[in-house]
Amino acid sequence: MTQAAYQPSMLDLADAGPTLGPLPGQIRRHQLSRGAWVDHLPGWVRGSDTVLDTLLTEVPWRAERRTMYDAEVDVPRLLCWYDGARQLPHPVLTAARAALTEHYAPELGEPFVTAGMCLYRSGRDSVAWHGDTIGRSAHTDTIVAIVSFGAPRPLLLRPRGGGGESQRFPVGHGDLIVMGGSCQRTWEHAIPKTTRPVGPRVSVQFRPHNVA
Repeated sequence: MTQAAYQPSMLDLADAGPTLGPLPGQIRRHQLSRGAWVDHLPGWVRGSDTVLDTLLTEVPWRAERRTMYDAEVDVPRLLCWYDGARQLPHPVLTAARAALTEHYAPELGEPFVTAGMCLYRSGRDSVAWHGDTIGRSAHTDTIVAIVSFGAPRPLLLRPRGGGGESQRFPVGHGDLIVMGGSCQRTWEHAIPKTTRPVGPRVSVQFRPHNVA
């Protein structure tokens, strides 16, 4: 598969360094079923290609292998994990985590702490249907905030077990999507593979303590 040349968004062509847009009055909430919801704000990080360059070159990405159907297979993306004590690789990510903590304090009641990162190198990389149900999110409502950098890929959501309408959000170029309420337990999300040539995308997932 040929990888497409990366195409920045118009918001990423500004000379100024990366900045965050406002959250109040701008982010839009989509109510789902079973007590779940999703907030979406395209282009929250302005000048996001500067951040993408840093993430591609300075994050210590690692490949993982997992057991599936009695066989060990490559995870189709690269990964890196930042706990609360580890400095994030770009200051705008630190600012984003603080802004998200402030905005969601009335609902979450605690700070975002960790930052999980995934690098989707091309359309061959993906993540299968799942919910973030390791830790407290297996039984307690929580919030997971995802900021995307690079080429847009569709984030799909569907009710766990079927029985409802699915949702689709294109995410890339500094877009923000936040999954809250019961979303991790009652809905699933995925980034599917694509045969269309696409450039790299990095997903940064901010979570509170003991949610993965």
